[in-house]
Amino acid sequence: MTPPTCDPLLAAVDRHLYDPALVLKSPEFKILSADERPPPDANIAAFYNPKHEVHLVQKPKPKPRPGQVLVHVRATGICGSDVHFWKHGRIGESMVVTDECGAGHESAGEVIEVGEGVTQWKVGDRVAIEAGVPCSKPTCEMCRTGHYNACPDVVFFSTPPYHGTLTRYHLHPAAWLHRLMPNMTFEEGALCEPLAVALAGIERAGLRLGDPLLIAGAGPIGLVSLLAARAAGAEPIVITDLAASRLEFAKELVPGVRTVQVERGQTPKEIAERVKQAAGMPLHVALECTGVESSVHTAIYSMKFQGTVFIIGVGKDEQLFPFMHLSANEIDVKFQYRYANQYPKAIRLVGGGLINLLPLVTHRFPLEDAIEAFHIAADPSKGAIKVQIIDGK
Repeated sequence: MTPPTCDPLLAAVDRHLYDPALVLKSPEFKILSADERPPPDANIAAFYNPKHEVHLVQKPKPKPRPGQVLVHVRATGICGSDVHFWKHGRIGESMVVTDECGAGHESAGEVIEVGEGVTQWKVGDRVAIEAGVPCSKPTCEMCRTGHYNACPDVVFFSTPPYHGTLTRYHLHPAAWLHRLMPNMTFEEGALCEPLAVALAGIERAGLRLGDPLLIAGAGPIGLVSLLAARAAGAEPIVITDLAASRLEFAKELVPGVRTVQVERGQTPKEIAERVKQAAGMPLHVALECTGVESSVHTAIYSMKFQGTVFIIGVGKDEQLFPFMHLSANEIDVKFQYRYANQYPKAIRLVGGGLINLLPLVTHRFPLEDAIEAFHIAADPSKGAIKVQIIDGK
């Protein structure tokens, strides 16, 4: 009896293929000095380390194995988590920078080589890269039931220890790439990652056509959520932030949005009253995009009876909530961990013209200047919304 052969697409999700040591122990790996310029076709990438340093490295150009695809990464956005890993070295208790680690997980690019058994992709195809690759085993309950974002053996590129996609050449399982629509740019493809975060939140929050909505925080995720919520038919929408400039940006992005600038010294209840006044009513749903305890409290106090506060933002390990107010008003509080099954929807919405993400990109840098881009992204005074790294024309 002939033994069964392994499907190369399934074999390509084996996390051992993406062991960071394969890069770090390669004789071709080296950290570049600030004034060092490698050859134009070198595989350079942005890395951070436990010393809170961010720098360019040169690493080997990978060769695709069965089921894998080599992508020339053409656009990558810098996420707040990239900056957080650089500056703080960890997110929570399990995601800790312990060695040199590659940044970036908001990426799109062009297929330049395919491995054995890959039939759905060819050289020249334009793709968005879904950075979270689950084990996909039938024995994994989370993968089997479609909640692959909770797979315990997920490889999420840029989450330590796995190297990210802010690199010139990235090796990826063929099954976890998504075809861009012909009218989409690489920048839009990269922006599908934060859009996937927002879409997962809107879906799980149960936002419906005509629901009054609060968006807490006008950072990149809050603004992407604003665009998605408007496309979903929320009305009215109120967005809050400490920075007047970000609220002005929100109004340019969605002219009908109502804004409330958070004033330091005001209590969450006082800010919630201003939110309800701006909306003309208590809100049905809140998308909390900051993870800040006081902002979560404001969202809670802004809700109607049986409202929903959906927390997308990442915050302190432990927080206090107004328990009896939640209980007496039957307010549901929900949380989000990454996303699942959102990329195809994100691409349809952008390619179909329902959501225009490009205004979010305020700064663009070539790959060789990625370190300068990190400093811009980390400095609130620079006014950046989304900083992207572009490679190639």
